[in-house]
Amino acid sequence: MTEDSNQEKKQNTINDQGTNDHHNHGGRLLVTILLAGILGGGITAGAGYLYLQTNGSTNGPTFSSLSGRKTIQAPVISGKTNASKVYNNLKGAVVSVLNQQRNSSSSADSFFASSSSSSGNSLQTVSEGSGVIYRSADAAAYIVTNRHVVAGANRLQVVLYDGTRVTAKLIGSDAMTDLAVLQIPNSSVKSVAQFGNSNQIQTGQTVLAIGSPLGTDYASSVTQGIVSAPKRLVSNTSEDGKTNYGDSVAIQTDAAINPGNSGGPLVNTAGQVIGINSQKLTQTTSGESVEGMGFAIPSNTVVDIVNKLVRDGKVTRPALGVQVVDLSEVSTDDRQNRLKLPNSVKGGIVIAGFSDSKSPAKKAGMKRYDVIVAVNGKHVSDLADMRDIIYKMVVGDSVRIRFYRGADQKTVTVKMSESLKE
Repeated sequence: MTEDSNQEKKQNTINDQGTNDHHNHGGRLLVTILLAGILGGGITAGAGYLYLQTNGSTNGPTFSSLSGRKTIQAPVISGKTNASKVYNNLKGAVVSVLNQQRNSSSSADSFFASSSSSSGNSLQTVSEGSGVIYRSADAAAYIVTNRHVVAGANRLQVVLYDGTRVTAKLIGSDAMTDLAVLQIPNSSVKSVAQFGNSNQIQTGQTVLAIGSPLGTDYASSVTQGIVSAPKRLVSNTSEDGKTNYGDSVAIQTDAAINPGNSGGPLVNTAGQVIGINSQKLTQTTSGESVEGMGFAIPSNTVVDIVNKLVRDGKVTRPALGVQVVDLSEVSTDDRQNRLKLPNSVKGGIVIAGFSDSKSPAKKAGMKRYDVIVAVNGKHVSDLADMRDIIYKMVVGDSVRIRFYRGADQKTVTVKMSESLKE
């Protein structure tokens, strides 16, 4: 969630994983996404708070007399809540990430400013985000954050929980999933986070979001909420709006995610990282504001991507070379008149077109309006299912695809090529 510290940038995009199978979703609610970074402007002070004293009781509220009136007093809570324990165990692994870029200043500015170069180009922190340390070995620690947090940086600095600042090295980043891996010396690292299995999360379960909303002044802040939806398809377009990576699967949560939380962990009550916070929804195209709609990249996706980035410095994806749309988004009339599917087919993805003439699926004989229902024997009900299967494979692997062409069920083997997109 990258934003200049002096300006607020609103984008109609979400950077997450995708392939060249982009499609237009009829009837889908278009949203404006606020990518969290540092918001311009200050924070209004002056709010008053009333604190009630306690009498040490742990058995519920008690009453005391104040000017002849009875006033309720809050009880002392013994022990720590699960949220407190989770936070205290994990806080040392959560960091702030500072994106510093060169600013070509005037001669007068450079005279009075502390410059990192003799040419008058000083490094300034233009945005801040969050990150989480997930590995420490061989004198190095590795941090996962969002790609948009580190994009365009001339230097990256990491601020640890105790305030220690270290310069970070960018190991690699991936535009489709909006993930990046940084490396720092591990001499000051005391805590490392563990990943959980995002396939096991359930709607309604409690989660925590930890990070640096509005930057390092509010570092190590924690908010609590629930999982609103374990898998939600969200549109995924590059920050400049020129490249569309298709749709990505994200965890939806109502835990407060603010500018600066980008790249920080979404955590379950066992203290495991189940997602990396990436974006929040702020309003629809109709101008209506929304509350409590944040999104996180699932941990299983994170683990797969960071391993590839550390190993290769980039992510190479297999592709079928198709443009698709979920069957659930096709109208009843089109299902009956254009696709002519049996009534028993309830889920699947429809081929809306092909990436180019060299599309592996097209070469294998697949056609527009074919409806894919299974890959390698695994049921495919939507695009999320498809990606769960495809992205576990590598370029050159062959997959068996079961699909419907009208009322006829067919099977074809497709050898996947490398995705042409970043």
